[in-house]
Amino acid sequence: RSSVRVLCGSNWSLVLQGQWMLEFYAPWCPACQQIESTWENFAKESEHLGITVGKVDVTQEPGLSGRFFVTTLPTIYHANDGVFRRYRGSRTLEDLQGYILERKWEAVEPVAGWKSPSSIMMHGMAGLFHFSGWIR
Repeated sequence: RSSVRVLCGSNWSLVLQGQWMLEFYAPWCPACQQIESTWENFAKESEHLGITVGKVDVTQEPGLSGRFFVTTLPTIYHANDGVFRRYRGSRTLEDLQGYILERKWEAVEPVAGWKSPSSIMMHGMAGLFHFSGWIR
């Protein structure tokens, strides 16, 4: 049983409370497949790290990928009580754990207010992505 929390349009707001690491992926993406076992192992350590580890399948959740303005895969975000930062570090288990344990996220500029996934602007972007998926 996976320790990774699956997020979707109806429960994504869970990331607004507490500390999260969130991966946006697609099942067909080779780079996403490459880090899948690392992400699972990272999630197994999540309780020890004091975080929740989640994932979003962009093929199933176009609105959510729009809300986070995901343009490359995989995309990883750190969230701490609704403040979002894009993770751009190495995707090894050690580096993911170090990002949390050593609080490296504090040195990363947060996503600007209007681009924040909880902003009204990104709520509109989510609708646009959802609508475009519906048209397709």
